[in-house]
Amino acid sequence: MKLRSKAAALLLLALAALLLALLSLRAGRAEPPAPLARPASAPQRHPARVPARWPGPGALPRAGPGARRRRPLRPRPRAERRGAVRLEKLARRPGEPRSFQAVLPPELWIHLAVVACGSRLEETLVMLKSAVLFSHRKIQFHIFTEDSLKPEFDKQLRQWPDSYTKKFEHRIYSITFSVGNPHEWKKLFKPCAAQRLFLPVILKDVDSLLYVDTDVLFLRPVDDIWKLLRLFNSTQLAAMAPEHEIPKIGWYSRFARHPFYGSAGVNSGVMLMNLTRIRSTQFKNSMIPTGLAWEDMLYPLYQKYKNAITWGDQDLLNIIFYFNPECLYVFPCQWNYRPDHCMYGSNCREAEHEGVSILHGNRGVYHDDKQPTFKALYEAIRDFPFQDNLFQSMYYPLQLKFLETVHTLCGRIPQVFLKQIEKTMKRAYEKHVIIHVGPNQIH
Repeated sequence: MKLRSKAAALLLLALAALLLALLSLRAGRAEPPAPLARPASAPQRHPARVPARWPGPGALPRAGPGARRRRPLRPRPRAERRGAVRLEKLARRPGEPRSFQAVLPPELWIHLAVVACGSRLEETLVMLKSAVLFSHRKIQFHIFTEDSLKPEFDKQLRQWPDSYTKKFEHRIYSITFSVGNPHEWKKLFKPCAAQRLFLPVILKDVDSLLYVDTDVLFLRPVDDIWKLLRLFNSTQLAAMAPEHEIPKIGWYSRFARHPFYGSAGVNSGVMLMNLTRIRSTQFKNSMIPTGLAWEDMLYPLYQKYKNAITWGDQDLLNIIFYFNPECLYVFPCQWNYRPDHCMYGSNCREAEHEGVSILHGNRGVYHDDKQPTFKALYEAIRDFPFQDNLFQSMYYPLQLKFLETVHTLCGRIPQVFLKQIEKTMKRAYEKHVIIHVGPNQIH
């Protein structure tokens, strides 16, 4: 009896232990208590809803410990934005230390030479100003002048605003003639003009060069005429424009007493030169049956023709290229537009279609009233304040001045003078506003 009561007690204890174990197991698997309710004013969060746009890292629900983290997708820039980024890399905003021009290696610079003596200081500075106003690439100025003018050239150029002085460097040279009698060369035509004949000899480290007279004005970037060097064939080493478009009324065809290039001669006021080729070429001539190097040819050529030439060094260049026509590339008159192209009626078709690219105010027309159209352009560039708006301070006043010249032969075709400079100013304005200010800031 006692054994049965003990067995029953043990059975009850085992059942109780089993029941307690089941209760504890169910308690361990039970759901955790619900979180406290949010205040009514707080927005409800929906973790299961994926945001339509990437709002930032703090807005995404945190993944569980076993979940695989996915890298958020970055929005792909639009095509126009990608283009704007590339433009910003090529053209930085003003004031930034590294500019596109600053990183150009020296061999990609434009080399511009001028010879200025006597009273040509202001005229030369206006020419250099016109070159800097519209240029894109850096320019190396080679200024040949009398010793008395050197300090003033240096002083004036250093006073220009930084936004323009960073676009060029300048070197100032004394007037020197490597062969012959210096006094004869200096008096050959205008003071010091014959210096241009010796540029290949003096500038030994320069490969190519653009020479211009002091009375030249650039109405479009210098870069554009510099590109004509690419059009030279294997024998061409210099480029000039014709002296006249109509041989019947040209000076050389009527009055020259010496050989000259082509049917009307060429004008040397704007001259592109591949100096490397000039230095390495043996030129045919009328003095000896064999060729002569450039430096060895100059003085004997002058001695032979000095009593027949009128326009000095330009006549000597015409003689050289008469005997070596394959060495010359002839560019259109729009790159050397002179009063002769309009004072007898318009005879430069390229300028009528494209506009004047380079204005050459020979005959002193910038400083008298014989050709007021030329004078108006000169004064507009001379008086333009560097930091002002090109349209407001140059182009619009120029249009008003041109209205006063319509009674003159050159003034009857104002579009010839204004077409190219208007294009140039538009490009300069668009480049400044769209690239430096930014298209998103234009309203």
